[in-house]
Amino acid sequence: MRADSKTVLRQLKTAKGQLEGIIKMVEENRYCIDISNQVLATRALLERTNRTILEAHIEGCILDAAATGSEEERKEKIFELSNMIKKMMK
Repeated sequence: MRADSKTVLRQLKTAKGQLEGIIKMVEENRYCIDISNQVLATRALLERTNRTILEAHIEGCILDAAATGSEEERKEKIFELSNMIKKMMK
């Protein structure tokens, strides 16, 4: 992985803590809107983390393939990124 692993791990551990908090909120039968707000906050953090990972992939793996990779490798990297963008748009 080309992204800064310390940053990614910190964000993922924060999301994990948020999820644990959401589970506790559900177990305590807390107000629906409060739970939903926490779900949205966790989702936003995970999306931000994914963007960090993908940006590093573009700046590293894809640019390396474009500069020094074979035609097949360049096509593969573009295909992978295209598929990821499609998944994110669903």
